[in-house]
Amino acid sequence: MSGYVYWILIAFVLVIVELTTGTFYLLVLGLAAFAGAGAAWMGAPVWMQASLFGAVALAGVVVVWKMRAGDIDAISSNTLDIGEAVTLDHWVDRAAGVARVRYRDAVWDARVADDPAPGTAGEPGAVFYIRNVAGSVLEVAHGAPGARPGARTR
Repeated sequence: MSGYVYWILIAFVLVIVELTTGTFYLLVLGLAAFAGAGAAWMGAPVWMQASLFGAVALAGVVVVWKMRAGDIDAISSNTLDIGEAVTLDHWVDRAAGVARVRYRDAVWDARVADDPAPGTAGEPGAVFYIRNVAGSVLEVAHGAPGARPGARTR
């Protein structure tokens, strides 16, 4: 068999194994093996085929690594919940600002940043907005994030 056939077989094996992992690293190596196959098909010496494989693999791994590093930040931040409205269910310790709130059909622990005066919006049923998420504890405040004082909220 010709050298390019070996490169193509290696490339297909790497791509097929990648389908089971989903990391994209083996896909990059498979594409690099296809580049090596192209070099072999054009008659390049083995050292050039291997060098091309290494260069394409290195460049691809760097690209995938940078893409995945950005995804980790997106996954670890809870920005999807920030700004969402919650309803005060009851106070656990009003003096400490600890309450239970209803959010997404479940009761959550919450720390209230700005407890309004009794008799105002701090009673059960009051609407607060998520400012941050610390583990399973929602950090909430009365005004919507970014809202101007006196501005209408949702």
